[in-house]
Amino acid sequence: MNSISSSAAAPAASAPVKTARSRLKSIFSGSVGNLVEWYDWYVYAAFSLYFSTVFFPKGDQTAQLLNTAAIFAVGFLMRPIGGWLMGLYADKKGRKAALLASVLLMCFGSLVIALTPGYDTIGVAAPVLLVVARLLQGLSVGGEYGTSATYLSEMADQNNRGFWSSFQYVTLISGQLLALAVLIVLQQTLTEEQLYAWGWRVPFVIGAICAVVALYLRRGMEETESFTKASAKRKESSFKALMRHPRELATVVGLTMGGTLAFYTYTTYMQKYLVNSVGMSKADSTLISAATLFLFMCLQPVVGALSDRIGRRPILIAFGVLGTLFTYPILNALNSVTSLWGAFWLIMAALVIVSGYTSINAVVKAELFPAEIRALGVGLPYALTVSIFGGTAELLALQLKKAGFESGYYWYVTACIAVSLLVYVCMKDTRSHSRIETD
Repeated sequence: MNSISSSAAAPAASAPVKTARSRLKSIFSGSVGNLVEWYDWYVYAAFSLYFSTVFFPKGDQTAQLLNTAAIFAVGFLMRPIGGWLMGLYADKKGRKAALLASVLLMCFGSLVIALTPGYDTIGVAAPVLLVVARLLQGLSVGGEYGTSATYLSEMADQNNRGFWSSFQYVTLISGQLLALAVLIVLQQTLTEEQLYAWGWRVPFVIGAICAVVALYLRRGMEETESFTKASAKRKESSFKALMRHPRELATVVGLTMGGTLAFYTYTTYMQKYLVNSVGMSKADSTLISAATLFLFMCLQPVVGALSDRIGRRPILIAFGVLGTLFTYPILNALNSVTSLWGAFWLIMAALVIVSGYTSINAVVKAELFPAEIRALGVGLPYALTVSIFGGTAELLALQLKKAGFESGYYWYVTACIAVSLLVYVCMKDTRSHSRIETD
Protein backbone atom coordinates (compact mmCIF):
# COMPACT_ATOMS: atom_id res chain seq x y z
CA MET A 1 0.00 0.00 0.00
CA ASN A 2 2.99 2.35 0.52
CA SER A 3 3.73 2.39 -3.20
CA ILE A 4 0.08 3.16 -3.98
CA SER A 5 0.20 6.14 -1.63
CA SER A 6 3.41 7.45 -3.18
CA SER A 7 1.95 7.16 -6.66
CA ALA A 8 -1.04 9.22 -5.60
CA ALA A 9 1.29 12.04 -4.57
CA ALA A 10 3.03 12.11 -7.94
CA PRO A 11 1.75 14.09 -10.90
CA ALA A 12 -0.92 12.22 -12.77
CA ALA A 13 0.75 12.74 -16.12
CA SER A 14 3.96 11.00 -15.09
CA ALA A 15 2.72 8.39 -12.63
CA PRO A 16 -1.00 7.61 -12.84
CA VAL A 17 -2.62 6.11 -9.77
CA LYS A 18 -2.65 2.33 -9.83
CA THR A 19 -5.51 0.54 -8.15
CA ALA A 20 -5.13 -2.92 -6.65
CA ARG A 21 -7.14 -4.26 -9.59
CA SER A 22 -4.88 -2.63 -12.20
CA ARG A 23 -1.79 -3.96 -10.42
CA LEU A 24 -3.17 -7.50 -10.40
CA LYS A 25 -4.16 -7.25 -14.05
CA SER A 26 -0.66 -6.11 -15.03
CA ILE A 27 1.03 -8.75 -12.89
CA PHE A 28 -1.22 -11.41 -14.44
CA SER A 29 -0.49 -10.25 -18.00
CA GLY A 30 3.24 -10.15 -17.34
CA SER A 31 3.17 -13.57 -15.69
CA VAL A 32 1.16 -15.23 -18.47
CA GLY A 33 3.63 -13.90 -21.03
CA ASN A 34 6.44 -15.31 -18.92
CA LEU A 35 4.70 -18.70 -18.89
CA VAL A 36 4.51 -18.79 -22.68
CA GLU A 37 8.14 -17.74 -23.07
CA TRP A 38 9.37 -20.49 -20.78
CA TYR A 39 7.04 -23.07 -22.31
CA ASP A 40 8.68 -22.39 -25.67
CA TRP A 41 12.13 -22.58 -24.08
CA TYR A 42 11.52 -25.86 -22.26
CA VAL A 43 9.68 -27.63 -25.08
CA TYR A 44 13.09 -28.05 -26.66
CA ALA A 45 14.40 -29.94 -23.63
CA ALA A 46 11.20 -31.95 -23.13
CA PHE A 47 11.04 -33.18 -26.73
CA SER A 48 14.75 -33.54 -27.50
CA LEU A 49 14.48 -37.26 -26.78
CA TYR A 50 12.37 -37.48 -29.95
CA PHE A 51 13.76 -34.92 -32.38
CA SER A 52 17.47 -35.59 -31.71
CA THR A 53 17.26 -38.32 -34.37
CA VAL A 54 15.70 -35.92 -36.90
CA PHE A 55 18.30 -33.15 -36.90
CA PHE A 56 21.48 -35.24 -36.63
CA PRO A 57 23.05 -38.28 -38.34
CA LYS A 58 22.22 -41.65 -36.82
CA GLY A 59 24.28 -42.72 -33.80
CA ASP A 60 23.91 -43.99 -30.24
CA GLN A 61 21.37 -42.26 -27.97
CA THR A 62 23.91 -40.55 -25.72
CA ALA A 63 25.74 -39.09 -28.74
CA GLN A 64 22.51 -37.68 -30.20
CA LEU A 65 21.48 -36.26 -26.84
CA LEU A 66 24.91 -34.66 -26.58
CA ASN A 67 24.28 -32.92 -29.91
CA THR A 68 20.92 -31.51 -28.79
CA ALA A 69 22.37 -30.63 -25.37
CA ALA A 70 25.19 -28.74 -27.10
CA ILE A 71 22.65 -26.66 -29.06
CA PHE A 72 20.69 -26.15 -25.81
CA ALA A 73 23.94 -24.74 -24.38
CA VAL A 74 24.52 -22.60 -27.50
CA GLY A 75 21.11 -21.03 -26.95
CA PHE A 76 22.36 -19.93 -23.54
CA LEU A 77 25.24 -18.04 -25.17
CA MET A 78 22.71 -15.53 -26.48
CA ARG A 79 21.17 -14.98 -23.07
CA PRO A 80 23.81 -12.47 -21.88
CA ILE A 81 23.35 -10.55 -25.14
CA GLY A 82 19.59 -10.66 -24.58
CA GLY A 83 20.02 -9.55 -20.97
CA TRP A 84 22.22 -6.69 -22.13
CA LEU A 85 20.15 -5.47 -25.10
CA MET A 86 16.73 -5.96 -23.52
CA GLY A 87 17.96 -4.56 -20.21
CA LEU A 88 19.14 -1.39 -21.94
CA TYR A 89 15.86 -1.23 -23.85
CA ALA A 90 13.73 -1.80 -20.73
CA ASP A 91 15.60 0.86 -18.76
CA LYS A 92 15.32 3.37 -21.63
CA LYS A 93 11.97 2.65 -23.33
CA GLY A 94 10.10 0.85 -20.55
CA ARG A 95 9.51 -2.59 -19.06
CA LYS A 96 6.38 -3.12 -21.16
CA ALA A 97 8.12 -2.43 -24.49
CA ALA A 98 10.92 -4.89 -23.71
CA LEU A 99 8.48 -7.62 -22.64
CA LEU A 100 6.58 -7.25 -25.92
CA ALA A 101 9.81 -7.55 -27.93
CA SER A 102 10.97 -10.67 -26.10
CA VAL A 103 7.75 -12.61 -26.72
CA LEU A 104 7.90 -11.77 -30.45
CA LEU A 105 11.42 -13.23 -30.70
CA MET A 106 10.35 -16.40 -28.92
CA CYS A 107 7.39 -16.86 -31.25
CA PHE A 108 9.61 -16.64 -34.34
CA GLY A 109 12.15 -19.09 -32.93
CA SER A 110 9.46 -21.67 -32.22
CA LEU A 111 8.10 -21.39 -35.76
CA VAL A 112 11.56 -22.00 -37.23
CA ILE A 113 11.96 -25.24 -35.25
CA ALA A 114 8.44 -26.40 -36.08
CA LEU A 115 8.90 -25.92 -39.83
CA THR A 116 12.52 -27.00 -40.38
CA PRO A 117 12.92 -30.28 -42.35
CA GLY A 118 15.12 -33.05 -40.95
CA TYR A 119 18.75 -33.97 -41.64
CA ASP A 120 17.73 -36.65 -44.14
CA THR A 121 15.96 -33.99 -46.22
CA ILE A 122 18.21 -30.89 -46.14
CA GLY A 123 21.41 -32.27 -44.61
CA VAL A 124 23.58 -30.00 -42.49
CA ALA A 125 21.14 -27.10 -42.97
CA ALA A 126 18.82 -28.81 -40.47
CA PRO A 127 21.08 -28.48 -37.41
CA VAL A 128 22.16 -25.02 -38.62
CA LEU A 129 18.55 -23.78 -38.64
CA LEU A 130 18.03 -25.41 -35.25
CA VAL A 131 20.98 -23.42 -33.91
CA VAL A 132 19.59 -20.18 -35.41
CA ALA A 133 16.21 -20.80 -33.78
CA ARG A 134 17.79 -21.48 -30.39
CA LEU A 135 19.91 -18.33 -30.69
CA LEU A 136 16.74 -16.29 -31.21
CA GLN A 137 15.06 -17.99 -28.27
CA GLY A 138 18.14 -17.46 -26.13
CA LEU A 139 18.07 -13.75 -26.97
CA SER A 140 14.40 -13.68 -25.98
CA VAL A 141 14.77 -15.54 -22.68
CA GLY A 142 17.88 -13.53 -21.79
CA GLY A 143 15.85 -10.37 -22.02
CA GLU A 144 12.72 -11.83 -20.46
CA TYR A 145 14.19 -12.74 -17.08
CA GLY A 146 15.64 -9.39 -16.06
CA THR A 147 12.72 -7.39 -17.42
CA SER A 148 9.98 -9.56 -15.93
CA ALA A 149 11.79 -9.79 -12.57
CA THR A 150 12.02 -6.01 -12.55
CA TYR A 151 8.44 -5.52 -13.68
CA LEU A 152 6.87 -7.86 -11.10
CA SER A 153 9.02 -6.49 -8.26
CA GLU A 154 8.23 -2.87 -9.12
CA MET A 155 4.53 -3.51 -9.68
CA ALA A 156 4.05 -5.33 -6.33
CA ASP A 157 3.47 -3.47 -3.07
CA GLN A 158 6.23 -3.39 -0.45
CA ASN A 159 4.68 -5.77 2.07
CA ASN A 160 3.97 -8.55 -0.45
CA ARG A 161 6.84 -8.13 -2.90
CA GLY A 162 8.34 -11.56 -2.18
CA PHE A 163 4.97 -13.22 -2.73
CA TRP A 164 4.11 -11.50 -6.01
CA SER A 165 7.59 -11.68 -7.50
CA SER A 166 7.64 -15.43 -6.81
CA PHE A 167 5.12 -15.77 -9.61
CA GLN A 168 7.98 -15.33 -12.03
CA TYR A 169 9.10 -18.85 -11.12
CA VAL A 170 5.51 -20.04 -10.77
CA THR A 171 4.99 -19.18 -14.42
CA LEU A 172 8.49 -20.31 -15.37
CA ILE A 173 7.79 -23.73 -13.86
CA SER A 174 4.26 -23.67 -15.30
CA GLY A 175 5.80 -23.27 -18.73
CA GLN A 176 7.98 -26.30 -18.15
CA LEU A 177 5.02 -28.19 -16.70
CA LEU A 178 2.88 -27.29 -19.70
CA ALA A 179 5.62 -28.57 -21.99
CA LEU A 180 5.62 -31.87 -20.10
CA ALA A 181 1.79 -31.99 -20.16
CA VAL A 182 1.82 -31.64 -23.94
CA LEU A 183 4.43 -34.40 -24.06
CA ILE A 184 2.28 -36.70 -21.91
CA VAL A 185 -0.80 -36.08 -24.07
CA LEU A 186 1.13 -36.78 -27.25
CA GLN A 187 2.69 -39.90 -25.73
CA GLN A 188 -0.81 -41.16 -24.92
CA THR A 189 -2.38 -40.29 -28.28
CA LEU A 190 0.43 -40.94 -30.79
CA THR A 191 2.60 -43.95 -31.42
CA GLU A 192 6.38 -43.85 -30.85
CA GLU A 193 6.85 -43.81 -34.63
CA GLN A 194 4.53 -40.82 -35.03
CA LEU A 195 6.25 -38.90 -32.25
CA TYR A 196 9.65 -39.45 -33.83
CA ALA A 197 8.36 -38.66 -37.33
CA TRP A 198 6.26 -35.52 -36.85
CA GLY A 199 4.56 -35.44 -33.43
CA TRP A 200 7.46 -33.54 -31.82
CA ARG A 201 6.67 -30.55 -34.09
CA VAL A 202 3.19 -30.04 -32.57
CA PRO A 203 4.35 -28.40 -29.29
CA PHE A 204 6.43 -25.83 -31.18
CA VAL A 205 3.38 -24.84 -33.23
CA ILE A 206 1.37 -24.56 -29.99
CA GLY A 207 4.09 -22.35 -28.53
CA ALA A 208 4.04 -19.98 -31.48
CA ILE A 209 0.25 -19.62 -31.25
CA CYS A 210 0.36 -19.04 -27.48
CA ALA A 211 3.00 -16.35 -27.98
CA VAL A 212 0.51 -14.38 -30.07
CA VAL A 213 -1.98 -14.59 -27.18
CA ALA A 214 0.72 -13.42 -24.74
CA LEU A 215 1.53 -10.51 -27.02
CA TYR A 216 -2.12 -9.43 -26.92
CA LEU A 217 -2.23 -9.62 -23.11
CA ARG A 218 1.01 -7.72 -22.67
CA ARG A 219 -0.26 -4.86 -24.80
CA GLY A 220 -2.70 -4.09 -21.96
CA MET A 221 -0.07 -3.92 -19.21
CA GLU A 222 0.65 -0.67 -17.37
CA GLU A 223 4.14 0.76 -17.00
CA THR A 224 5.61 0.79 -13.49
CA GLU A 225 5.89 3.93 -11.36
CA SER A 226 9.57 3.28 -10.75
CA PHE A 227 10.39 3.43 -14.46
CA THR A 228 8.20 6.49 -15.03
CA LYS A 229 9.99 8.42 -12.30
CA ALA A 230 13.46 7.18 -13.25
CA SER A 231 13.07 8.05 -16.95
CA ALA A 232 12.23 11.65 -16.03
CA LYS A 233 15.53 12.17 -14.16
CA ARG A 234 17.91 10.01 -16.23
CA LYS A 235 21.27 11.77 -16.75
CA GLU A 236 23.62 9.07 -18.13
CA SER A 237 23.55 5.80 -20.02
CA SER A 238 22.38 2.68 -18.18
CA PHE A 239 25.59 0.77 -18.88
CA LYS A 240 27.82 3.56 -17.55
CA ALA A 241 25.67 3.84 -14.44
CA LEU A 242 25.76 0.06 -13.97
CA MET A 243 29.57 0.05 -13.80
CA ARG A 244 29.33 2.09 -10.62
CA HIS A 245 27.71 -0.89 -8.85
CA PRO A 246 30.41 -3.62 -8.94
CA ARG A 247 29.42 -5.09 -5.56
CA GLU A 248 25.81 -5.57 -6.64
CA LEU A 249 26.91 -7.13 -9.93
CA ALA A 250 29.19 -9.58 -8.13
CA THR A 251 26.38 -10.40 -5.69
CA VAL A 252 24.01 -11.33 -8.54
CA VAL A 253 26.64 -13.65 -10.03
CA GLY A 254 27.43 -15.30 -6.71
CA LEU A 255 23.89 -15.81 -5.50
CA THR A 256 22.83 -17.17 -8.92
CA MET A 257 25.62 -19.70 -9.52
CA GLY A 258 24.59 -22.54 -7.23
CA GLY A 259 20.85 -21.93 -7.48
CA THR A 260 20.61 -21.97 -11.26
CA LEU A 261 22.82 -25.07 -11.54
CA ALA A 262 20.67 -26.93 -9.00
CA PHE A 263 17.49 -25.79 -10.74
CA TYR A 264 18.56 -27.02 -14.18
CA THR A 265 19.87 -30.26 -12.70
CA TYR A 266 16.59 -31.22 -11.04
CA THR A 267 14.26 -29.91 -13.77
CA THR A 268 15.62 -29.72 -17.32
CA TYR A 269 18.23 -32.48 -17.02
CA MET A 270 16.32 -34.78 -14.68
CA GLN A 271 13.99 -36.19 -17.34
CA LYS A 272 16.98 -37.36 -19.40
CA TYR A 273 18.85 -38.52 -16.30
CA LEU A 274 16.01 -40.87 -15.35
CA VAL A 275 16.01 -42.36 -18.86
CA ASN A 276 19.70 -42.37 -19.71
CA SER A 277 21.27 -43.13 -16.29
CA VAL A 278 18.57 -44.69 -14.11
CA GLY A 279 17.05 -46.72 -16.97
CA MET A 280 13.41 -45.68 -16.69
CA SER A 281 11.06 -45.46 -19.67
CA LYS A 282 10.43 -42.08 -21.33
CA ALA A 283 6.79 -42.17 -20.20
CA ASP A 284 7.68 -42.86 -16.53
CA SER A 285 10.37 -40.17 -16.45
CA THR A 286 7.92 -37.65 -17.92
CA LEU A 287 5.22 -38.47 -15.33
CA ILE A 288 7.70 -38.15 -12.44
CA SER A 289 9.01 -34.85 -13.79
CA ALA A 290 5.47 -33.49 -14.20
CA ALA A 291 4.38 -34.49 -10.68
CA THR A 292 7.46 -33.05 -8.96
CA LEU A 293 7.32 -29.85 -11.00
CA PHE A 294 3.67 -29.27 -10.07
CA LEU A 295 4.40 -29.44 -6.34
CA PHE A 296 7.56 -27.38 -6.86
CA MET A 297 5.45 -24.70 -8.56
CA CYS A 298 3.01 -24.61 -5.64
CA LEU A 299 5.89 -24.05 -3.19
CA GLN A 300 7.07 -20.81 -4.81
CA PRO A 301 4.46 -18.32 -3.48
CA VAL A 302 4.54 -20.02 -0.06
CA VAL A 303 8.29 -19.47 0.32
CA GLY A 304 8.01 -16.04 -1.33
CA ALA A 305 5.40 -14.98 1.23
CA LEU A 306 7.61 -16.34 4.03
CA SER A 307 10.42 -14.07 2.83
CA ASP A 308 8.08 -11.09 3.33
CA ARG A 309 7.83 -12.08 6.98
CA ILE A 310 11.33 -13.27 7.98
CA GLY A 311 13.51 -11.75 5.25
CA ARG A 312 15.23 -12.98 2.09
CA ARG A 313 18.66 -13.83 3.55
CA PRO A 314 17.61 -16.61 5.98
CA ILE A 315 15.84 -18.46 3.15
CA LEU A 316 18.83 -18.18 0.83
CA ILE A 317 21.14 -19.43 3.58
CA ALA A 318 18.82 -22.40 4.21
CA PHE A 319 19.05 -23.34 0.52
CA GLY A 320 22.84 -22.98 0.59
CA VAL A 321 23.34 -25.14 3.68
CA LEU A 322 20.90 -27.89 2.70
CA GLY A 323 22.06 -27.89 -0.93
CA THR A 324 25.69 -28.27 0.10
CA LEU A 325 24.92 -31.13 2.50
CA PHE A 326 22.38 -33.14 0.49
CA THR A 327 23.10 -32.71 -3.24
CA TYR A 328 25.54 -35.62 -3.49
CA PRO A 329 23.46 -38.04 -1.35
CA ILE A 330 20.28 -37.28 -3.35
CA LEU A 331 21.87 -37.64 -6.81
CA ASN A 332 23.81 -40.72 -5.76
CA ALA A 333 20.67 -42.37 -4.39
CA LEU A 334 18.75 -41.50 -7.57
CA ASN A 335 21.32 -43.32 -9.67
CA SER A 336 20.41 -46.63 -8.06
CA VAL A 337 16.70 -46.06 -7.34
CA THR A 338 14.44 -48.95 -8.31
CA SER A 339 10.90 -47.57 -7.89
CA LEU A 340 8.93 -44.66 -9.30
CA TRP A 341 7.96 -43.49 -5.82
CA GLY A 342 11.58 -43.61 -4.70
CA ALA A 343 12.60 -41.37 -7.58
CA PHE A 344 9.64 -39.06 -6.92
CA TRP A 345 10.49 -38.47 -3.27
CA LEU A 346 14.19 -37.95 -3.89
CA ILE A 347 13.57 -35.37 -6.62
CA MET A 348 10.87 -33.70 -4.52
CA ALA A 349 13.24 -33.39 -1.55
CA ALA A 350 15.79 -31.73 -3.83
CA LEU A 351 13.21 -29.30 -5.23
CA VAL A 352 12.02 -28.30 -1.75
CA ILE A 353 15.61 -27.28 -1.04
CA VAL A 354 15.96 -25.45 -4.37
CA SER A 355 12.77 -23.46 -3.60
CA GLY A 356 14.85 -21.44 -1.17
CA TYR A 357 16.57 -19.96 -4.20
CA THR A 358 13.97 -19.99 -6.98
CA SER A 359 11.12 -18.37 -5.05
CA ILE A 360 12.96 -15.16 -4.15
CA ASN A 361 16.00 -14.79 -6.39
CA ALA A 362 14.17 -12.38 -8.73
CA VAL A 363 13.09 -9.96 -6.02
CA VAL A 364 16.48 -10.10 -4.28
CA LYS A 365 18.23 -9.02 -7.49
CA ALA A 366 15.67 -6.32 -8.25
CA GLU A 367 16.05 -4.89 -4.74
CA LEU A 368 19.81 -4.47 -5.26
CA PHE A 369 19.65 -1.82 -8.01
CA PRO A 370 18.16 1.66 -8.52
CA ALA A 371 15.32 1.93 -11.06
CA GLU A 372 17.32 3.56 -13.86
CA ILE A 373 19.57 0.46 -14.23
CA ARG A 374 17.42 -2.22 -12.61
CA ALA A 375 16.46 -4.29 -15.67
CA LEU A 376 20.04 -4.25 -16.96
CA GLY A 377 21.51 -4.86 -13.49
CA VAL A 378 19.28 -7.88 -12.94
CA GLY A 379 19.35 -9.29 -16.47
CA LEU A 380 22.97 -9.05 -17.64
CA PRO A 381 24.93 -10.65 -14.75
CA TYR A 382 22.18 -13.21 -14.25
CA ALA A 383 22.22 -14.21 -17.92
CA LEU A 384 26.02 -14.50 -17.91
CA THR A 385 25.93 -16.76 -14.86
CA VAL A 386 23.10 -18.90 -16.20
CA SER A 387 24.91 -19.29 -19.51
CA ILE A 388 28.06 -20.52 -17.81
CA PHE A 389 26.51 -22.77 -15.17
CA GLY A 390 22.89 -23.51 -16.15
CA GLY A 391 23.42 -23.74 -19.89
CA THR A 392 26.29 -26.20 -19.61
CA ALA A 393 24.78 -28.35 -16.83
CA GLU A 394 23.21 -30.95 -19.08
CA LEU A 395 26.18 -31.04 -21.45
CA LEU A 396 28.69 -31.47 -18.62
CA ALA A 397 26.58 -34.15 -16.91
CA LEU A 398 26.35 -36.17 -20.14
CA GLN A 399 30.07 -35.76 -20.88
CA LEU A 400 31.01 -37.00 -17.41
CA LYS A 401 28.65 -39.94 -17.79
CA LYS A 402 30.21 -40.82 -21.13
CA ALA A 403 33.66 -40.63 -19.51
CA GLY A 404 32.55 -43.01 -16.75
CA PHE A 405 32.75 -40.41 -13.97
CA GLU A 406 29.12 -39.41 -13.46
CA SER A 407 29.58 -38.80 -9.72
CA GLY A 408 31.96 -35.96 -10.58
CA TYR A 409 28.93 -33.96 -11.65
CA TYR A 410 27.34 -34.43 -8.22
CA TRP A 411 30.42 -32.89 -6.56
CA TYR A 412 30.45 -30.05 -9.10
CA VAL A 413 26.87 -29.04 -8.22
CA THR A 414 27.70 -29.28 -4.51
CA ALA A 415 30.75 -27.03 -4.88
CA CYS A 416 28.82 -24.35 -6.78
CA ILE A 417 26.08 -24.26 -4.14
CA ALA A 418 28.75 -23.92 -1.44
CA VAL A 419 30.23 -20.88 -3.21
CA SER A 420 26.78 -19.28 -3.38
CA LEU A 421 26.31 -19.99 0.32
CA LEU A 422 29.32 -17.79 1.07
CA VAL A 423 27.62 -14.96 -0.81
CA TYR A 424 24.36 -15.42 1.10
CA VAL A 425 26.19 -15.29 4.42
CA CYS A 426 28.03 -12.07 3.53
CA MET A 427 25.23 -10.11 1.81
CA LYS A 428 22.67 -7.81 3.43
CA ASP A 429 19.01 -8.79 3.62
CA THR A 430 17.47 -6.96 0.67
CA ARG A 431 14.02 -6.87 2.25
CA SER A 432 15.39 -4.42 4.83
CA HIS A 433 17.72 -2.62 2.39
CA SER A 434 15.59 -2.53 -0.77
CA ARG A 435 16.47 0.06 -3.45
CA ILE A 436 12.90 -0.11 -4.76
CA GLU A 437 11.70 1.90 -1.75
CA THR A 438 14.06 4.72 -2.72
CA ASP A 439 12.75 5.06 -6.29
